[in-house]
This record gives sequence, structure tokens and C-alpha cells, in this order.
Amino acid sequence: MQQTAVKERRNLLAVFTVAAAAAVFACGCGNQYRPVVTATNPVGPAGQPSGQYAIAISNPGPDPANAATCQFLPGLLTFVDVSGDTVLSTPNILQLPTLSPALPSPCGAPTPVNPNMFALNAAGATTGSGSTTVSTSGYVVNPQGSFNEFPLGNPTTLLTQDVVQTALAEGANPISMSAISVGTTGETVFVTQAGTLPSVGPSIAALSVSPTPSLLQPINLPPGQIPGYVVGADGTQRVYAISQDAGGNGEVSSIEGTQLATSATIPVGTNPVYGVMTPDTRRAFILNQGSNNISVINVVNNAPDTGVQFPKSSVGTIPLAVGTNPVWADLSTINSQLAVLSKGDGTTPGTLTIINIPLCNIASPTGNPTCNLANPTDANNFGTVLGTVSVGVNPSMVSVLSDGTQAYVVNNSDPVHCAATEGSVSVVSLSSFTVTATICGITTALASDPNANPTLVHGHPATIASTAGKPTGKVYVTSPDSEDLTIIRTDNNTVETHITLQGVGIRVLTTQH
Repeated sequence: MQQTAVKERRNLLAVFTVAAAAAVFACGCGNQYRPVVTATNPVGPAGQPSGQYAIAISNPGPDPANAATCQFLPGLLTFVDVSGDTVLSTPNILQLPTLSPALPSPCGAPTPVNPNMFALNAAGATTGSGSTTVSTSGYVVNPQGSFNEFPLGNPTTLLTQDVVQTALAEGANPISMSAISVGTTGETVFVTQAGTLPSVGPSIAALSVSPTPSLLQPINLPPGQIPGYVVGADGTQRVYAISQDAGGNGEVSSIEGTQLATSATIPVGTNPVYGVMTPDTRRAFILNQGSNNISVINVVNNAPDTGVQFPKSSVGTIPLAVGTNPVWADLSTINSQLAVLSKGDGTTPGTLTIINIPLCNIASPTGNPTCNLANPTDANNFGTVLGTVSVGVNPSMVSVLSDGTQAYVVNNSDPVHCAATEGSVSVVSLSSFTVTATICGITTALASDPNANPTLVHGHPATIASTAGKPTGKVYVTSPDSEDLTIIRTDNNTVETHITLQGVGIRVLTTQH
């Protein structure tokens, strides 16, 4: 089908509400947990650095031209230039589903071929103080196991035919995806697989992406373990695969980069769901949703961080207790802080817990008065809770600015600060540990005018990503019930503009962070 015809067809889409799967995952540019044109407002502030992009994936939904056969439009990538808030390209991702036999309207229960997992690598140039990386490739997977890779170098010329597509094993049932340069294997994409066929049990697919996507090998987990997510950072000698058994008992399997083989299993808390690794690859933090705490792993020793006392105590080591149902975390490298987001019980406000995580100089820890002699590479105040901040209800994700000043939390609802049924974005200061601003959302029709309600977040926000910049950075928000990408300025924490995605927002990431 010609590209112009596809665009015309998308413009005819009826209002169609799609609840985005919350299984989207990412790399250090915005780790992903669980399972989602042109600017119409004036361009952003002058002085924004060029070469930075925000990339959103969206699901346009059913194809009205083929309603009788329940055909869905392909997913879309939308590249947005950070410096000017303009759309650079909108290539298709994933193939159109095979035409199904005609079904009674409304098509029974069709299975859409929509994207729901999105990751960017963290490879490429390092900028500034060394804490900012530039992504070079992106990856998308859908529930049916279609894997897509695309380059980020020149999005203005990126076309649908430039998206390289392959498939996971039949019955893989992918759960999450992480892109990490590990050991001597180079850039590797790890896809956790629940496995629905006897030939593909619960496992992790390690994929090479150069020169084209291909399976390096499947990595099997201990019997009875269900994989959830792979934690790592570029340059690490090993990554950690989070899993749990039928009773929710959690563990992580360390996967060595040289052989892509499991070297150890480490017990963690109950129902582990997500984790992050520090950029220096020395510590990994595992969020245990069932036990409401965090397990700390000494990556260098490939063992629990036994010198850590969470919370500070004179006896023993226990995991750090955080809020109810921790779901996401992000790192402020410049501040040596870990920001842990807990969603709460679904009716009361969630919380953002900010934890101090400084380490000592690994080369000369002994004799350093700030070091913990029980575990010399942890500083004495490692693990101290600096502040706990109440945010909105059912928060799903937090993004920390690279300058360490603020964290942004997306909330499904916020009846305290906004209308009873609307969501919000909470802005948290990482120095005062308070909410300094709340940007309310508004429910919008899927085909709404992006110029409407220009000061509000469109839809109920679910995913978020941020980018550095001067004189201001920017924050990008997608919602599963809106076709608009909301862009927020970080200098005054107001909505800059909205950009139409031509489909409901599934996930947004930025190429530089």
C-alpha cells in the first residue's frame, strides 16, 4: 500500500479506546517494566541542542477500510526533534495481521498486532560530564513475537522499509525487553519469554542485533521460575534476570556476558518486578513488589551486598523497606540517589522514596573515613532514606532529570490536585524532597485537536521520558487513552505543546538522557 494511502486511511479512524498494555521495557534511556504531522503550537525555546529525539510508539487500532475482516493498522514510530518539537518521520512498525475470516461485528475478540515493548540502546557517544549517552538503535516487540530493529542516526530519511523485522520462536510469549552491551558479546537484546508451547518454555532469548537481528542462544532459568525482566547497564560483565516461582518467591540469575550462561542464583524478595543497575556497573537494585522492599546486589562480587544495612541498624542486614507495591525506579547519578516509585493500594496516593546510594573509591577504600569497613566500597550513609514524597494515585513511572534537580512521576489519577477522574504529572524536587508542581491531565477523545486544553496533559498519563537541554530540558508523556504526545518544559514545569501520534500512545523514550 502506498504511504499516502496509509496516511489517508489513518485520518479516517473512528474514535477507538485502547487500553495500552503496560509491558513496555527499555534500556538505561528509560528502563521498561511491564507491559504502550507536525507541531501545532509554537516551537520550543531557543538554544535546545540539536540531534536529540523523542520517539513514541503508538497503536492506530482497527483499519476502517477492512472492518469486515477485523484488520488492524500497523503500529507507528513517531520521531520528534527535541529542538523544535516537530515530527521528523512516522515509519510503520510490525506487519499487518493476516486477514481473518469475516466475523460478526464487532469482530468477536480479534488479536491486534500492536507494539507493546520498546527499548533504545545506550551505546554511542558520551557527552558532558560522562553521564549522558546517545542511543543509536531502537527495538520494538509485540505480544505475537514480531521483533523490529531500526537505526536512529538520521530519522528524517527513515522509511518503513528501513525497519528490519524478524520473529521470535513460535509460542515465545515475550514479557519484557532490555538492550545492553555486556561483556565481550557486544550489544545484546534480552527478551524474557513466558513460553506457551512445549518447545519454548520459560526462558530468555539473547539476540544479537548486528548486522541483523538473530538469536544468539536461549538462556534457560531454574525449573519453576517465571522470568520477568533483565537488569543491566552498558559495560557490565554480567546481567541479572529477575524471576519468581508460582508462590512469588523471587530470585535473580546472573548471566555472564562472555558465555551468556547462568553463573549463580541469588534470592531476593517476593514478586520481584523490576530493577536498575548503576552506570558504574557496581550495584543492582531489585524492586520486590510483594514484600515492599529492595534487594541490593554487589555486581562485582556477584552476590548480595552483605555490608548494606537497610534501614540503618546495628544488627544484621535486611532489604530496604519502601512504599506499598514498588513498580519503577530511576537513578540520579550526579546525586548518587535512587528514586523508587510505589503505586500504593490503588485508592490512596502512591509514594516516591529517595534513597542515598554513594559508594567509596573502589581503588582505595581502606582508610577512607566515609567507607563502611564491613563492606568497604559502600559509603557509611549508603541506603539512607532521604525523603518520602506522596504523589498521585496509581503512579506507573518516574523519570529523573540528568542534572539531578527534579523527578517526574505520571499518575493515573490525582483527585487531590486535579479533577476527580483525571490523572497528573507530579514534579518532585530532589533537594527538598517535596512536590513542587502538579500538571493535571484531561480526558480527551482519541481524535481530539492537540490545540485543545493546551496547558493540560492529554489523557491519563502512563509513560514518561526526559531529556537534557539548555536553557531547559523536556519531559514527554504518553497516555493509553489519547493520541497526543504531551511535551513539558522543565524550567517552569508547564506544557510546551502536544503532538499527534496518529494512534494511542504506548511508550515514549528519548535518545539522549
